[in-house]
Amino acid sequence: MNNSTTDNLDRRTVVAGAGILAAATALTACSTYGETATPPPATAAPPAAQPGGPANALAKTADIPVGGGVIVGATVVTQPTAGTFVGLDSTCTHAGCKVTKITDGALECVCHGSKFGLDGSVVTGPAKRPLATKPVRVEGDSIVSG
Repeated sequence: MNNSTTDNLDRRTVVAGAGILAAATALTACSTYGETATPPPATAAPPAAQPGGPANALAKTADIPVGGGVIVGATVVTQPTAGTFVGLDSTCTHAGCKVTKITDGALECVCHGSKFGLDGSVVTGPAKRPLATKPVRVEGDSIVSG
């Protein structure tokens, strides 16, 4: 055989192989039509409860200073006066950013400078509405949601 015949056979083989591969792919896709896909396994575990506390614990009471607070996910837990705990949504009412700092008795949204009191009231705008409250209660030595 000469080179041109060999080249033609090689091209034909490649084209035929590609056609077979395409047909096999189509058949495989059709064979699973209508079946429900199995979701991939979860890769992130849900937040762990406080060690030694209830399953819905947000923080230990000892970790929340009087006149301060802690940010736990989407919840801010404050202690404006000794033994009084307040739950607040961490979403700023101005533009939806998150409150990310608690300093000098105020919750701060660093996006636009709004500040809120430990009870969620507006201290400094541009926010005009207080932070939404979230129910929290003391259970043993923990603050729990709900």
